[in-house]
Amino acid sequence: MAFESLTEKLQNVFRKLRSKGRLTDEDVKIALKEVKMALLEADVNFKVVKQFTKSVQERAVGQDVMNGLNPGQMVIKIVNDELVSLMGSETTELPLRPGNEITVLMMAGLQGAGKTTTAAKLAGKLKSRGRRPLLAACDVYRPAAITQLQVNGQKQGVEVFSMGDRQRPVDIAKAAVEHARANQQNVVLIDTAGRLHIDEDMMQELSDIKASIQVDATLLVVDAMTGQDAVNVAKTFTEKVGIDGVILTKMDGDTRGGAALSIKAVTGQPIFYVGMGEKLSDLEQFYPERMASRILGMGDVMSLIEKVEASVDQEQALEMQKKLRKMDFDFNDYLTSMEQMNRMGGIGSILSMLPGVGSRMKDLEDMIDEKAMERTKAIILSMTPRERSNPSVLNTSRKNRIARGAGVDVTEVNRLVKQFEQSKKMMKQMPGMMGGKAGKRGGFRLPF
Repeated sequence: MAFESLTEKLQNVFRKLRSKGRLTDEDVKIALKEVKMALLEADVNFKVVKQFTKSVQERAVGQDVMNGLNPGQMVIKIVNDELVSLMGSETTELPLRPGNEITVLMMAGLQGAGKTTTAAKLAGKLKSRGRRPLLAACDVYRPAAITQLQVNGQKQGVEVFSMGDRQRPVDIAKAAVEHARANQQNVVLIDTAGRLHIDEDMMQELSDIKASIQVDATLLVVDAMTGQDAVNVAKTFTEKVGIDGVILTKMDGDTRGGAALSIKAVTGQPIFYVGMGEKLSDLEQFYPERMASRILGMGDVMSLIEKVEASVDQEQALEMQKKLRKMDFDFNDYLTSMEQMNRMGGIGSILSMLPGVGSRMKDLEDMIDEKAMERTKAIILSMTPRERSNPSVLNTSRKNRIARGAGVDVTEVNRLVKQFEQSKKMMKQMPGMMGGKAGKRGGFRLPF
């Protein structure tokens, strides 16, 4: 996950600060030197790092901080505030026109940044908010680009407007807007062509589209894994074409996170969204304060709550609670809980949002075997409806049949059944989880 290394280094710095009763100017200078090195190693722009540490130092050496009861925590708060300021302070919304007025969003970026997939992700997100989007296939150069957009558009339930690969992108864009107007669609997302590198033809094509239709926002899609290259690309597009904001992709990958911390300061333009996975639902609105919290290892509980609300069926959750109270859950419920977890991005995504987990994600990821979870799912799906709802009927011959159906050794089936039985025993011994007196006072409840 992004920022793991940076989070770990910053937490080490803050640990040293917390251990001191009082801070001297020298303590602050040493701490900021380590913060500076951590940011540079995270591939944050050098000029941005220089200004950031200067701002923190000016605030941290004030008398209120140095003489406070907990100066270490005060410095951490200052670092948090400056990180939020660096990334834009406030969440920026897309400039969507009201009612049936058509908003035109032009997607731009280099080839390989994930622009076409991001266009479909954004269309799905806008649709879920009550908008009526149309995807316009204007990448007529890359093989299968139009097909890719059509496949993803179909998955999102969003129409894709295409005129093939023999028409000019400018003409396709104009026709797409007219099509949207005729069909009461109020957002047009134009998927433009990318190149392996920035060239004049690409820039001219984007400029021509902007000259021929009213583009409300040009959204630059950049790959966070390219670090400072992503910032340089954003800077060039800003100067040559003009952009209104950025969408960072592959933020779930092994990226150092420098692009997220540098782009706003270098280009002056906000980050609208971040791509956190390959699924078409894995697009999150960018909240500077929440990202700063993640970087400092304090988690992102608000985003986790929103994920749960968006992914978990409330009626299903209430039904599950009733079953748990009666100890009446079975493998169908086990399967449902796994599917809900997948909709939330998987267990790794959930854990990364919990306070104090960020810097230890690498260790936790080694313990989380996603392939084992897929095998568990295959085992359950290989059971008959009766076996899932009544695990007590699982004898040796049934287990052997299930193992063959799932393509696993029978020992894995035995292990799953044993874990399931142990889970039931454990929950019988912990009534607070089941909604008893402790549960009614707000105690912990299992997520399945």
